[in-house]
Amino acid sequence: MIHLITELSKYVMIILFAIYTWYSYVVLVIKNEERQKRMYKAQTTCMFLIHLDAFMVLFAVTKDFKILIFYGAQVLFVLFLFLIYRIIYKRAARLVVNHMCMLLLVGFIILTRLNFENAIRQFEIAVVAAVVSAFVPILVRKLKFLRKFTWFYCAVGVVALGIVLVLGKMSGGAHLSFTVAGITLQPSEFVKIIFVFFVACMLYEATDFRQVCITTVAAAVHVGILVLSTDLGAALIFFLTYVVMLYVATRKPVYFFGGLGVGCLAALAGSKLFSHVRVRIEAWKDPFASIHGGGWQVAQALFAIGTGGWFGMGLYQGMPDKIPLGSSDFVFASISEELGGAFAVCIVLVCFSCFLMFLNIAMQIRDQFYKLIALGLGCVYGVQVFLNVGGVIKFIPSTGLTLPLVSYGGSSILCTIIMFAIIQGLYIMRQDEEGESNEQKSRGRKQKRDYSKKKVNGVRSQQKPKIKSGQTGYRGHESGSGRPRGGASSRFDEDEIEEIWENWQKSGISDHYLSVSDNFYRYDRIFCLFPAGKK
Repeated sequence: MIHLITELSKYVMIILFAIYTWYSYVVLVIKNEERQKRMYKAQTTCMFLIHLDAFMVLFAVTKDFKILIFYGAQVLFVLFLFLIYRIIYKRAARLVVNHMCMLLLVGFIILTRLNFENAIRQFEIAVVAAVVSAFVPILVRKLKFLRKFTWFYCAVGVVALGIVLVLGKMSGGAHLSFTVAGITLQPSEFVKIIFVFFVACMLYEATDFRQVCITTVAAAVHVGILVLSTDLGAALIFFLTYVVMLYVATRKPVYFFGGLGVGCLAALAGSKLFSHVRVRIEAWKDPFASIHGGGWQVAQALFAIGTGGWFGMGLYQGMPDKIPLGSSDFVFASISEELGGAFAVCIVLVCFSCFLMFLNIAMQIRDQFYKLIALGLGCVYGVQVFLNVGGVIKFIPSTGLTLPLVSYGGSSILCTIIMFAIIQGLYIMRQDEEGESNEQKSRGRKQKRDYSKKKVNGVRSQQKPKIKSGQTGYRGHESGSGRPRGGASSRFDEDEIEEIWENWQKSGISDHYLSVSDNFYRYDRIFCLFPAGKK
C-alpha cells in the first residue's frame, strides 16, 4: 500500500510542478492584471498541494508525528512570507515571492527525506532570515545614502575574506568557513552582496578609464583572496559578476571579451597550480575511470540521475543517502533520483525564471546605481545555479557550490533570502517610480485641459475687432505687412499660440480673422484679438 501511495504521489507532484512552471513563463507575457492574479493563485495552489502530497508520503512511510508538526510549521512560515510580501509590501513582485517559497519547500521536502535534523536546522535559519529580511525592502527604498559607502563595502569584504584565509577551516580542499560561539559562518556568501554594492557604487560614480582601473584592482583583490583560500567556485562567481556589471555600466565590449580572455587564462593557471582542481577536472572528463577516487561523487550523482529517470523512484524508494554531499552540493542528484528528472528540470526552469525577473527589474529601473545592484545580484544568483547544476550533471567540473534555497547550508540560505528581499525592495522602488510618473502625466494632462478651457473662454469673451480703412483687417498691423506695428509683440509664446489655435478650431471661431500671409496666420490671429500691451 505504501509503495502504491508513493508511486502515485510522484506523478501528482510532477504534474503540479509542471503546471506551476508553465504559469511562471506565461504570466510574463500576460498584460491583463486579473489574469495574472488568477495565475498567481493557481501557482500558490499547486505549491501547497505539492507540499502536502510530499509530506503525506513522508509521514506514511515513517509514521513519525514530528513530520506532521514540521509540516504545519512550514505552512505557517509560508503564510508569514505571503503576509510580508503580499499584504505589507503590496507592490512586491508576486512571482518572485512564489518562486522563493516554492524552492524553499522543495528543499524542506528533500532534506526531511535525507536528514530530519538538517531539515529542522534549515527551517530555523530560514525563519531567522525571513524575519531579518522583512525590513530589507523598506530600507532599500528609504536609505538613499547607501551609495556613499563605497570604500566601506570594499574594506568589509576584503577583511571578511581575509579572516577566512587566515582562520578558516579546510573543507573540500578550500578554506570556506570559521566557527564563532558554535555558529559556522561562510563569509563569502555575505561578501557576494557587499561586493555587488561596492562595484555598483564605483561604476555609478564614473566609468572613465581611471575609475575602471581602480575598480578592477579592488575586484581583483577580492578574487585573489578567494583563490588563495582555494575557494575557486566563489572566485568564479565574483569574477563573472564583475565582468558583466562592468560591461553594462560602460557598454564597451572590449571589457567583456577582455575579461573572458583573462578568465580563461586564470582557469588554465588554476588547473596547473591546485591539485584538487586537477582532480575535479579528471573526474569531469571520465568519472568512472577514478570511481574509487576523485570521480566517486560525480559517478554516484550520475548513477542516481540515471536510476531516477524522468519520473523518479518515489520518496524513500531510492538511495540518495549514498550520494556524497547529497543534501548540499549534490542535492540536485538526490531530487532527480526520487522525484524524477522532470521534477528536477522544473526546478531549473523556476530558477531561470527568477533570473529573468532579476534582469527585468534591472532593465526597468532608471537609477543607474540600483540598476547595477539588481543586475549584479541577478548574475550572482544565475551563475551559482549554473555552476551547481552543471557540476552535478557533468556539464562542467564540479565547483562545490550549493543550489540556492534548496541545498542545506546556513549562510547560503540566509544570504539568498536577503538577496531576494533586496530585489523586492528594488522592484517596489520601480513600481513607485512608475506610479509617480503616471501621476505626473495625469496631472499635466489635467492642467493642460484646464488651461485650454480658460483660454478659450477668454477668447470667446472678446469682441470682434472693427476693420478700419487702409488695413487688411488687423489692429496692430500695417496694411500688407505680416509684422506687428511699432515693434509690438504678442503676450503669448509659440506653444500657447498653437494651443489657442487648436481650441479656436474646436470652438468654431470664424476664419474671417485669417491674414493673407499664410506664414504668419497664427501670430496675426493672436495679435488681432490681443493687441500689444493689452493685459
